[in-house]
Parts: sequence; structure tokens; C-alpha cells
Amino acid sequence: MTENTIHAVEATGNGLKDIVVVTKSAPPKPGPGEVTVDLLVVTINPADLLMLEGRYGVRPPAPFIPGSEGVGRISAVGEDVALKVGDIVMPMPGNTWVEQITLPGRHVVPLAATVDLDQAAMLKANPATALVMLEDIIPMQAGDWVIMNAANSAVGQNVVKVGHALGLRVACVVRRAAAAQALRDLGAEVVIVDDGTGAALLLPGGAKARLGLDAIGGAATERLAACVADGGTVVNYGLLSGESPRLSAHDLVFRGLTLRGFWLASWFAKAGPSRIKQVYGQLVTWLDEGRIGAKVDARYPIGKAAEAVAHAAREGRDGKVLMTTRFYTG
Repeated sequence: MTENTIHAVEATGNGLKDIVVVTKSAPPKPGPGEVTVDLLVVTINPADLLMLEGRYGVRPPAPFIPGSEGVGRISAVGEDVALKVGDIVMPMPGNTWVEQITLPGRHVVPLAATVDLDQAAMLKANPATALVMLEDIIPMQAGDWVIMNAANSAVGQNVVKVGHALGLRVACVVRRAAAAQALRDLGAEVVIVDDGTGAALLLPGGAKARLGLDAIGGAATERLAACVADGGTVVNYGLLSGESPRLSAHDLVFRGLTLRGFWLASWFAKAGPSRIKQVYGQLVTWLDEGRIGAKVDARYPIGKAAEAVAHAAREGRDGKVLMTTRFYTG
């Protein structure tokens, strides 16, 4: 490696094993309004795994650099940029599984110099997904119930923490009893252990949720809907089962439930700069206060991307898998 070269991960979209770490020329020096960012820590998300398998909502031309989020340090600035060398920032564009990028300064979010780098690397996707689903889908008031499945996921953990910050009552559905106490410790008011075969799900005292968040699809969507009030909304944002979400005709016709999808990329395209700034401003504040975050299961150097991806795809892992670059000194 030299000062003029960097490491990057390249993929084809033909499978989790079809990735390679390559040496590339360093990005160009920043022009007016631009900054160069040395990535420090980057995240492996479920969406990244789907992208590697060619099963995501979009499939970029091969070879491509995967990765949707991370955190870095500015190493160079162009003219007319308010940021300075040494600032810690979160880049908003993707293709983050790389050691260095040059991009417009308006496309990074400044963070505190003392920010937890692991948590900052996980800020863009899951906390934002949690906050936007709780605020932008339907009007929610303090004291309203929200119920979600796959609640021990990173998004689920953030829904618990963000929901608590917003004054919502959060009910979690998980498959394993071992995951229940950790969610209660995070602030979940109710945790239901459900393998998908037992009696219908119930909230205490016959309560009903105004909003259901479904990351599984298939029959799990319908089971979740049993806890949603007539006229309520079920949001599907993941397909862990590999099946499309489904609701019964009774739920749709006679109970008036609404089933809709959520994809953060679509929200970015429609929300507008003001709302995006508002969302990440709130998340940065909560991150500084320690009110949001997710567990980390393992860290790998970017040179071991294949091992990191295999770990991230492992069932039953307890937290996120992160990759660090040569610029990381933590």
C-alpha cells in the first residue's frame, strides 16, 4: 500500500462468497465544495447481504463496491467548505466498503469528536429506519402502542430505544426466549416469545397497537396484525422469511387494516433536505446522549471482508458485524 492507493471490497451480486478485496487508486483530491473522508468503521447490514446475493431492490452493474453506511475522518477539504481536516463525519451516500472517498461536503453529517465510532458507523440506516417508521407513517401520540416482530434485530433494538424516547409503548415479538430479557432491559414494555405456531398474539389487557412493524413477511405478517387495532397500519420493511407479506381478507375488508411497505432509500428520495436534516439532527443528539445504539458482535479488518460477511450471515449472531480500515486506530 502507498499513499496513492487504497483497499476496497468489490462484489458481483452473484453470492456472498463472490467478493474480493482489491487495491485501487486513491480518490481525486477534493475540488470546490468537496471533502475527502478516510473511512474508519463500516457496517454490514442485512440489505448489504441481499445486495451481494443479487436479491435487493436494485442490482448495480458488476463489479460494485457494497456498503451503505460508515463513519470517517476528513483528511482533505476543498474551497468553500465549512468543515475542516480532522472532523468526524457520517457519509450519506453508499458504497462505503472502501478506505477513502471524495464527495460533496453537503453529503456528510458532522459528528462530535468524542462520538463512539462503532455506534456512529451504524447511525445512518437502522436508527433512521426506526425513527421514520415511528414518525412518518401515521401520526403517533405518546402512550400509543407499537408492536414489531424480529425485535432483537438492530432495527428492532432501535425501535425500542426511539419509541421510548418518543413516549410510545413498545411490544416486541421474538422467536427465542434468550432474546426477551435483553429487550426488556432496553425498555420494551412487553416481549412475546412466539415461534409462529401457537395461539394468536395478544397485548396485555386487550390493548391494540396503532402500528405494526413487520420484518419477516409471510404468515408472520398476519400474526402481527392480530395485535393491531381496526383501522391500524402494518408496515413491512423486511422479508426474513423469504415470503411476501400477507394479510387475510378479513383483516383488509372487515377490520380496515392497511398494509404498506417501507424502504429507507425511497424515503430519502421523497423526504426533502429539511426533513432529512431534522431526522439526523435528532439521531445525533440521541447518540450523544447514549439513548440509541445497537450491540456489536464482531469487528474485522477490511482485508478480511469475506470472513466478516460470512459472520454477518450467520444465524443467531448477537449484534452487528463491523469492518475497520487502516485509518482506524481505536
